Amino acid sequence: MPPPPSSSAPWQLEDAVMARLRACVTFRDLLRVHGHVVRLRISQSSYLATQIVHLCNAHRRVTHAARVFAQVRDPNLHLHNAMIKAYAQNHQHRDAVAVYIRMLRCPTSPPDGHAGGDRFTYPFLLKACGGTAALELGKQVHTHVVRSGCDSSAIVQNSLIEMYTRAGDLALAHKVFDEMRERDVVSWNMLISAHARLGQMRKATALFNSMPDKTIVTWTAMVSGYTTVGDYPGAVDAFRSMQTEGFEPDDVSIVAVLPACAQLGTLELGRWIYAYCKRHGMLTSTHICNALMEMYAKCGCIDQALQLFDGMADKDVISWSTVIGGLAAHGRAHEAVWLFTEMEKEGKVRPNVITFVGLLSACSYAGLVDEGLSHFDRMNDVYGVEPGVEHYGCVVDLLGRSGQIRRALDLVRDMPVPADAKVWGSLLSACRSHGDVDTAVLAAERLVELEPDDVGNLVMLANVYAAARRWSDVASTRKAIRSRSMRKTPGCSLIEVGNVVREFVAGEGLSSELGGLAGVLDILASHLADDEEDIDFADSDCTVYANLAND
Repeated sequence: MPPPPSSSAPWQLEDAVMARLRACVTFRDLLRVHGHVVRLRISQSSYLATQIVHLCNAHRRVTHAARVFAQVRDPNLHLHNAMIKAYAQNHQHRDAVAVYIRMLRCPTSPPDGHAGGDRFTYPFLLKACGGTAALELGKQVHTHVVRSGCDSSAIVQNSLIEMYTRAGDLALAHKVFDEMRERDVVSWNMLISAHARLGQMRKATALFNSMPDKTIVTWTAMVSGYTTVGDYPGAVDAFRSMQTEGFEPDDVSIVAVLPACAQLGTLELGRWIYAYCKRHGMLTSTHICNALMEMYAKCGCIDQALQLFDGMADKDVISWSTVIGGLAAHGRAHEAVWLFTEMEKEGKVRPNVITFVGLLSACSYAGLVDEGLSHFDRMNDVYGVEPGVEHYGCVVDLLGRSGQIRRALDLVRDMPVPADAKVWGSLLSACRSHGDVDTAVLAAERLVELEPDDVGNLVMLANVYAAARRWSDVASTRKAIRSRSMRKTPGCSLIEVGNVVREFVAGEGLSSELGGLAGVLDILASHLADDEEDIDFADSDCTVYANLAND
């Protein structure tokens, strides 16, 4: 590409170079034109430098953009804005703030004089403040926004809301929101998403109900929020209501609701989502496949999870970890260990903390003591993964199942982090299986210390004392249970019928439904009695339901 004639007037020369800059397709094209700019001695032009910085940003070459910016002795506001944007969009937030500070310290002279930014400066600068969670700096920028008169810009106001929500100050985010003359969809969505992300679902729901025009982003924020706080029925209900209102699920909403399906065991809905994803070509998404595999594994359909896994083109560490953990949970421990070996052979993915939880669990279930201990050692030595409480718990369970109680106890005592209730519970279970009463007493006492309000732990402690013939301790423990008026947390069962999930809790008053249930049981008992007269199904099961209802 020949350079434009140097005899042209400066503005004509800049316009000619600008035309060639706009024609650049590759970064190599850009470098060639930039070379002409340097040779023509017009590299001090903020007009051209701004375009070069924008193009560098488009090609993710921020280092080159910074060199171009640094060469201009007197950059104007547009060039400062371009550099702030480039840094902010490439997550170099501190550098973006540094450019703004330089701009404040070195104002240019009129007519381009500026002691602050404009409505193009602040959105990206505020993004940088939010990215560093620099709340105090963000507040200072907010004052600059007001002084510059940009606080009436909807884009700047939304950027302020985003900055405050990222910094965790939702009160100030609400203040900006309340002062807006006209709130757009972005304003509502950011505030609702922030409350949902923090688990503040009452506030999120109040905003959601007040929002005039909801979008798929709004609904997805609610689904995700319910899942985050563990309100899985709420997540499923929101997902279904979203479709009732005419919004088709996208990949984000699907990934948000599938964990709720997994926890509730709503296999029917999970299968519908799989079919929907297949129809809409979404099964190429690794994130969606990972979420579907987790749902299938937790709903008891590990073979469907394996079929999905085998058909994936791009497997990440979550893909491998999900299937390894699922196989371990379904008692197919040897397959889980084999799959981990295959992952190592493939060499594309490095295991993480979750991968090793599934692997060590598999070794524990299968009784692979030596192999499990070897993998535990290799976690840090080979992969640099620091073992956590869950990993130690798996190894304690591994040793305990094999009868190595003393070795398991030594491991618990030598842990670099305090053992939690699950670790002591694993040790207690092993002690009871292998008759180690003394260690069982120790483990049960530690459990009660960690979870003093859990009546189940006190009951186990009383049983352990009884096995050790420590009758006075048995009596005092049972007295403690009675004096605290403690009750065991009731168990519950979930069933999905006709796209509705119903929860049955032990001790729940079934009231009007009890008669209907008893009637169904009578019919079933009658049919069974025709085939096997000695079954007294109605008497036994109806009594159970009646006791639950009157508990």
